[in-house]
Amino acid sequence: MQTKFIDLFAGIGGFHQAFHNLQKNKNYMSECVFACEIDKYARETYKANFLTVSPKIFSNNFFAPDVSKVDLSKVPDYDVLCAGFPCQPFSQAGYKAGFQDEKDNRGNMFFSIIEFLKVHKPKVYFLENVRHLIRHDEGKTFATIQKMLRNEGYSFSSKVVKASEFGVPQHRPRVFIVGFRDDIKNRDEFTFPEPQELDYFMSDVFGEPCNKPIGYTLRVGGKSSGINDRRNWDSYMVSGGIRKITSVEGRKMNGFPDGFKFPVSESQAMKQLGNSVAVPAVQATIHEILKVLENAKQ
Repeated sequence: MQTKFIDLFAGIGGFHQAFHNLQKNKNYMSECVFACEIDKYARETYKANFLTVSPKIFSNNFFAPDVSKVDLSKVPDYDVLCAGFPCQPFSQAGYKAGFQDEKDNRGNMFFSIIEFLKVHKPKVYFLENVRHLIRHDEGKTFATIQKMLRNEGYSFSSKVVKASEFGVPQHRPRVFIVGFRDDIKNRDEFTFPEPQELDYFMSDVFGEPCNKPIGYTLRVGGKSSGINDRRNWDSYMVSGGIRKITSVEGRKMNGFPDGFKFPVSESQAMKQLGNSVAVPAVQATIHEILKVLENAKQ
């Protein structure tokens, strides 16, 4: 089965990597036909890793920097809309202003997703955000999101998923939201994948004995903190000594392959990993989405 997808707020390409992995491992053929990412350093990392995988989005100028300035009439047809839309306005560490965030209009980026759905009517969307989105403004923000997606003619399913439930040793709880267009008759077949037993731990990440089996959730930024600090997120006891994670370990904690490149500074690489999705969790969910689409053709 050939599936075309777009990658909005793409970051370093966690959704793209998940589709690529499925193509290699499950024989689900896929093609990214459009991507969008505004951060120039994340764009460098994305291009370094997907130029040979999806050359057309770069050669045809379908790798846009600003989603709000995209001419929607020129975006190629696609089946799946993927978007890890900006989470800072909804996060515990962010401003918690939701749709009212005016710092750089991040909270309103969700409305760009609605415009893509309104114009293109893809078969399915797959959105990702921080867990706190569900509780934001006493649940009103999440209810508004659900209403808007349903008003565009889509179903709505959501679940809080942890990275550690799908093969990588990092808690990283995130809300996944999936919806199928109303005319997809078998859309009710979709279920989120069942958690898997974890058999890969922080000792495997470091290659040495580590004091914690499951790592802290990678952060977008912020200063490093001591191992005894309640805010510690990057320090571990490894073979009796204190080690701080680097992008080498962070890449493994998010499930990116060993050959994944970071043509940027270490601080930028860590920021990008803190912003990224956990690839195996996304991949397992995409697999369930593609099974529904495959059955719909039979």
